[in-house]
Amino acid sequence: MKTILLLCLVLFNAALVNAQLLTIRDGVTREPLEQVALFSFSPRVSAVTDAKGRVDIAPFSASDSIRIEMIGYERIILSYTQLAERTPTLLLRQTAFALDEVVVSATRWKQARSEVPARMITLSRADAALQNPQTAADVLANSGEIFVQKSQLGGGSPMIRGFATNRVLLAVDGVRMNTAIFRSGNVQNVISVDPFTIERTEVLFGPGSVMYGSDALGGVMTFNTITPGFSYGSQPLLAANAITRYSSANREKTGHLGLRLGLRKWAFATTFTWSEFGDLRMGSDGPEAYLRGTYAARVDGRDTMLSNPDPEVQVPSGYTQWSVMQKIRFKPNDAWDVRYGAHYSETSDYARYDRLLRYRGTKQRSAEWNYGPQVWMMHALNATLNAQHAMFDDLHLTAAWQCFKESRHDRDFNAATRYNRTEEVDALSLNADFERNFSPADRLHYGIELLSNSIGSSGTDENILQGSIAPGPSRYPDGADWMSWAVYTDYRRILGAGVILHAGLRYNYITLDGSFDTTFYPFPFTELRLRNSALNGSLGTVYNAGGGWQFNANLSTGFRAPNVDDAGKVFDSTPGYVIVPNPKLTPEYAYNAEITASSVVSRAVKLSVTGYFTWLDDALVRRDFSFGGLDSLVYDGEMSRVQAIQNAAFAEVYGIQADMEIRFPWGLSLVSRINAQKGIEELDDGSTAPLRHAPPWFGSTHLGWKGGNLEIDLYALYNGEVAYDDLAPEERGKDYLYAPDELGRPYSPSWMTVNLKSRYRLNDTFSLSFGIENITDKRYRPYSSGITAPGRNVITSLSVRV
Repeated sequence: MKTILLLCLVLFNAALVNAQLLTIRDGVTREPLEQVALFSFSPRVSAVTDAKGRVDIAPFSASDSIRIEMIGYERIILSYTQLAERTPTLLLRQTAFALDEVVVSATRWKQARSEVPARMITLSRADAALQNPQTAADVLANSGEIFVQKSQLGGGSPMIRGFATNRVLLAVDGVRMNTAIFRSGNVQNVISVDPFTIERTEVLFGPGSVMYGSDALGGVMTFNTITPGFSYGSQPLLAANAITRYSSANREKTGHLGLRLGLRKWAFATTFTWSEFGDLRMGSDGPEAYLRGTYAARVDGRDTMLSNPDPEVQVPSGYTQWSVMQKIRFKPNDAWDVRYGAHYSETSDYARYDRLLRYRGTKQRSAEWNYGPQVWMMHALNATLNAQHAMFDDLHLTAAWQCFKESRHDRDFNAATRYNRTEEVDALSLNADFERNFSPADRLHYGIELLSNSIGSSGTDENILQGSIAPGPSRYPDGADWMSWAVYTDYRRILGAGVILHAGLRYNYITLDGSFDTTFYPFPFTELRLRNSALNGSLGTVYNAGGGWQFNANLSTGFRAPNVDDAGKVFDSTPGYVIVPNPKLTPEYAYNAEITASSVVSRAVKLSVTGYFTWLDDALVRRDFSFGGLDSLVYDGEMSRVQAIQNAAFAEVYGIQADMEIRFPWGLSLVSRINAQKGIEELDDGSTAPLRHAPPWFGSTHLGWKGGNLEIDLYALYNGEVAYDDLAPEERGKDYLYAPDELGRPYSPSWMTVNLKSRYRLNDTFSLSFGIENITDKRYRPYSSGITAPGRNVITSLSVRV
């Protein structure tokens, strides 16, 4: 054994002698920087720093010019001799603004953000580390440019430019997350993404259907998770990190562990996260209507209303969640890069809190209303080929299988029957994306896509007194199949004089097949068969006018094909109303125009403003309907008015998005963002009313400081009022969600919170984070949300990195 250990030690030291390791660090915090790119053209050599900021520069020994780049840092060009003199440490200085950061959301290929005509934002892992978000929904909400609605603590439904739910698209590592049962009501699938694994989040505003197909009307949110890094020297890379966090508002206890192993051609990354969230405490200063005075519980076999000893605690709202991720990367040569990723996330049961706020007299309407465990599993295989071919220079293949499982369990107060409805979706996707560079000024992206969703849906009616279970109606047609075929392309041309032109086109063909079980409802039809096609395009231009000015203009269209939730659902939307299937639907189309003006002054001040207008035609909306000649039917024991999703309206949204960034000396910065939108929707009688998913104006202002090992962010989040007259008609009927105005009518009050976040790096191994959210303990509920936001919330976190 001693001989083996001695031999390993000798080999290890030999590896260190042969490798010329350089560690690249942040010039202020001295924190090691991962994913810094080094490359030279003569000879052609490239390398990337590993998880500890290390890179072997020995392969560059014949290089006269080595470019060192990382988004958000100033580019350095050095000779090998100069670089060797900097060893063992090279410091990079942050730039004022990331003007040339690389993005992938717009075309599914890497390109400079300054070339994208549509508005987009990027959220880095460093931003998330400072903010300490509990879920991926909070990552989006903290941006100040995306409004997030929550019906319960385990929730988060993004709203972008007046669109939400199945009219915005989620993607993870380039794989579409939206399924054929994404509904028009609020969804919470985004919380399945582990925020600790997110390396970078990109949000493309406006229709993104040319690249992403159906549902991408309001925008596209792409989460890029951790990429395993290779060891570029002879020494293997072995890195680990652990994070623990506590939040006082819901007594959150979170633990995260990440492990990485990098070899010359193989790399691995493994993460595990577990979180426990208790019942959420609201603030002490705000509308009394939000207080939780009583709640239902099962006592001695009877439903009983109990007095809440602390009305500021929202009972029941807590839940638990765990996530695991495994990444494997193989790079056999300079041409191929193959990546495999496995994700799994599961929650416990959790209450749909907004449904527990509905009362009949002094008692809750529902004794219980729970979502069952929300499960998401994804296996994705990505392969990139860099080769000179007649048809392409680069090829990117993505194949993925996802499995989604969700369920609903509700029972009325003093009722014996619990209604259980379970849905499962198997989603397969295949993308082949090609890039062809005809010249430095001409670049073509094109691709093909195949998507398939298989839906399983079942229902049972459970008698909790007798312990018996009987078959019940399913929410959707069991065994329905949704499929999509598409071809798409995007062309970029640099015209000169600072002008860049983008043009895109997509053709989509979508089918939906299923059959209805008439055992429980006498449907006047038994088959669901839809055949729809869509042609979408985009045309945009970028003009760099000089003097720090840039102007962007973009025209784009988007579509959403009817899915199983639109055409085949039976569901109670609100008390006294039931939605029934409608197998005669066609796609809805969005037509969008936007223009952006931005300016950078002396590399110290950046101003940007975007104005946009979107028209939605043949909008899929819920309207009164007849079912077998009847306008009402009994659903879950209650006579309910029949409604169905129909192509029955138009909608329009217009607004502005503006931001200002000022970089002062001494590490001080000021960043402020504001979003204002107005949306209207056509009603049955031809009149118009406010659009449900157009939130009030909202924004954020951050005053940050960064120096040495300490980073501080003092910021305010704010939200405008939605008066009763400005509420959508559907929202006016949900008085249990809102505060009463002076006339007793529901409305959403304005609010503002003051918050403080800090992060201190003790050394390369330990970092401490401390924050206080909602310092003034404001009691508020974001627009359309069913749960009141956290009150004063103290967050502490310890991070260990080795």
